[in-house]
Amino acid sequence: MSDLIDDPTPGQNAPEFSVSEISGAVKRMIEGEFSHVRIRGEVGRVSHPKSGHLYLDLKDDRAVLASVIWKGVAAGLRTQPEEGMEVVATGRLTTFPGQSRYQLVIEDIAPAGVGALMAMLDKRRKALAAEGLFDEGRKRPLPYLPEVIGVVTSPSGAVIRDILHRLRDRFPRKVLLWPVAVQGEKCAVEVAAAIRGFNALTPDGELPRPDVLIVARGGGSLEDLWGFNEEIVVRAAAASDIPLISAVGHETDTTLIDFASDRRAPTPTAAAEMAVPVRADLSAHVATLEERRRRAVARMLDQRRQRLRDLGRALPRPDAIMGEKAQRLDGLVMRLPMALSNLTHRKRAQLSQRGADRLRPQTLLRDVQNRRRELSGWVTRLTPALSRRMAEPQRQLTALARTLDTLSYRSTLERGYAVIHGPDGVITRKANATAEMQIEFADGKLPVSQQKGAPKVTPPKKPKSDDPQGSLF
Repeated sequence: MSDLIDDPTPGQNAPEFSVSEISGAVKRMIEGEFSHVRIRGEVGRVSHPKSGHLYLDLKDDRAVLASVIWKGVAAGLRTQPEEGMEVVATGRLTTFPGQSRYQLVIEDIAPAGVGALMAMLDKRRKALAAEGLFDEGRKRPLPYLPEVIGVVTSPSGAVIRDILHRLRDRFPRKVLLWPVAVQGEKCAVEVAAAIRGFNALTPDGELPRPDVLIVARGGGSLEDLWGFNEEIVVRAAAASDIPLISAVGHETDTTLIDFASDRRAPTPTAAAEMAVPVRADLSAHVATLEERRRRAVARMLDQRRQRLRDLGRALPRPDAIMGEKAQRLDGLVMRLPMALSNLTHRKRAQLSQRGADRLRPQTLLRDVQNRRRELSGWVTRLTPALSRRMAEPQRQLTALARTLDTLSYRSTLERGYAVIHGPDGVITRKANATAEMQIEFADGKLPVSQQKGAPKVTPPKKPKSDDPQGSLF
């Protein structure tokens, strides 16, 4: 009988599971056992897809754990994970049935101690320095006496009060405060936006553009100052067109914005001292310069006065120069009346001699006769020339007179016609034009008046003709 019954194969009585059932069971077991874990490891591959989620690997020397940070959590992280960074991640384990793997859903991540932060900070500093953001050639000099100072800091901390107090003591200036968070998640974004916002102002706008910027914060731990190590803040400081002073932390604290700024101040109070000079020192310096100017002018005048005296000793005496000239002038003055008298006698003698020869009647008569003969000669020569010159115009005038006489209406009057004038002398062309008329004949004018009651003369009407050209008869 035993040969007729087959023995069952070991394990064939175990229950069967589908792939989904076994995957779900594994998922429930893992999520139930590891619903909250803290894992320490080194960040490996980091992926930033467009969805906003972060995918990264946590690894040590023997294993790799796939991890994911959902978009909402990634946006609120204080420290963004970077490759090679040692971190402590807090989250829960879950499975991904589609690829038969498990992963860590990270809810919080932080550097594993100060050493990890310093290592990441040094790595970031070297990367930004390689881009040239920390080069000395990019740094601009600070204005000697700015009109407006922009301050990027917290409005409620002691930093802004220290800066305002120091500016008031040294040299009061206008201060524009851009309030920001100097610690926490919003710190880096708000500080970078403040630097860009100050640079976006126009010099002649309603809100004046600062001449220098101060980014300030009090002291704190490396984690507290981490916002000023973020890349967005460093790039905003390096791209600022306005000279920027970094005053973050105490003198021993160093952040990456210190390397990108134009000047680094050990404290916020020192930043205010860098921004403006001391007004009392300036006044004393100006007074010193004024005193030096006065002494220099007095010394120059003394030197010029001494030089003038030295040159004056080399010049001859004025009386020695003018004495001889004055003596010659006196001699000429004494000789002047006698010279004038002699000149008058000499000119009178010359006039008498010339007048005796030229003003005699015979001489004048001879001159008149000579001028008359010259004039007669000119008349004799000009008369034929004038006659020839006037012959042609006279001929033209005669011809025009004949033409005018031919065309004159008086020739028509000679042939028996008459012209009737009204009382105002205007020629009348109508029979009933006026009662007073004058009839002009060839030998004179005859006044004529129409009698009352005389029949009016009616001009004959022109016969109508069908021919539009009219009749010649």
